[in-house]
Amino acid sequence: MTKADIISTMADKAGISQAAASRALAGCLDAISDALANGEKVTLVGFGTFSVSKRAARKGRNPQTGDIISIPAANVPKFKPGASLRQCCKG
Repeated sequence: MTKADIISTMADKAGISQAAASRALAGCLDAISDALANGEKVTLVGFGTFSVSKRAARKGRNPQTGDIISIPAANVPKFKPGASLRQCCKG
């Protein structure tokens, strides 16, 4: 499913235009991104929790040359699915 498919489905289910659904989705994604950038957790009950995880600096290997390289520490986004989402995907 693509972003366009999500916008179309949102518009149909909410009875709104695709332009309004696109703005709503963009606003939602911006709010989640802004919260994560500020180090906050975003919890959507039943769906899941977005958070930021700290990845420590480590040594890696360049696959082309085999040289050891230093990979810097980084903050990375993380998603933990909620119970309802896990349940619907079990099949």
